[in-house]
Amino acid sequence: MLRIENVSFGYNADTVLENIDLRVQRREHVALIGESGCGKSTLLKILYGLMDLEQGQIFWEDEPVLGPAYNLVPGAPFMKYLSQDFDLMPFTTVSENISQYLSVFYPKELKERTQKLLEMIELTDFAHTKVKNLSGGQQQRVALARVLAQKPEILLLDEPFSHIDNFLKNSLRRNIFKYLRDHGITCILATHDYQDVLPFTDRIVVLKDKTVLAKGKPMDLYANPKSLYIASLFGEANSISIDVLKSYANTKRKIIVYAHEFRLSENSGITVFAKESYPMGPYYLIKGASEEGDTLFFHSPFPLEPEKKVYLNVSIETINQRLQGGTTV
Repeated sequence: MLRIENVSFGYNADTVLENIDLRVQRREHVALIGESGCGKSTLLKILYGLMDLEQGQIFWEDEPVLGPAYNLVPGAPFMKYLSQDFDLMPFTTVSENISQYLSVFYPKELKERTQKLLEMIELTDFAHTKVKNLSGGQQQRVALARVLAQKPEILLLDEPFSHIDNFLKNSLRRNIFKYLRDHGITCILATHDYQDVLPFTDRIVVLKDKTVLAKGKPMDLYANPKSLYIASLFGEANSISIDVLKSYANTKRKIIVYAHEFRLSENSGITVFAKESYPMGPYYLIKGASEEGDTLFFHSPFPLEPEKKVYLNVSIETINQRLQGGTTV
């Protein structure tokens, strides 16, 4: 188990993290999510031992994780950290980068493991290409394979798919997280992309205002976000009063409604005037304004002309789910 106990940290006079407490079980996959500057990357660096704590302690099982004041070479042998700086050997080949930490005394195993990792990152055709000749996304994939070749007990990933083309991301995510599961590797992932999170992690930790705002199972936080901030990490969302959604309701309590949860109607519902239409592929994201002037985002199968009047409805099932989940705001 990784234990993070009452951790605080700041740069100069600016506090970044305050009183962070967290437990991560062996083989668990945990995602750190939140807006830029919320402390995700800083927390990973602290966990790896790149910076000294101002307050608190960190343990992996019973072994303390200490910073550069205690270790000449940062990091522990059981832990690996993949930052947004790839730290590759540019003038050697992809295969040589991946196999750098594998034993040359077992050439058959070295070759087999290198080949397996090349297949996982889908770079077998580039095995003998020098890293300096690869794109940024390809280098990021090599860096992933390189840290996995070292068989860490715990892996820290900082935006691991940020440089990778969209058409490769999905298959690469599946490959990487399956490998981590199969090998029992604990993973803590810092990301801004909910598609890294919902299908692949066991738990989410939401960071905001220097501390942990919420934590829980991915689909639980998605289905019942406790605030508009949390919901916005998964997509466009709105905070709206129940008596606006249902005129017969005698309450002004607000709930979260995702843009895709609104349904268009020709004659009844919330009156909204379209302002902007954004094509999103299978649907259009519409920015609209209610009669009261509140901005609302919703989906439409077709674009809407500016100032076109439409009506929006939300199912009673969605309203009840948010009320039962305690997501009024």
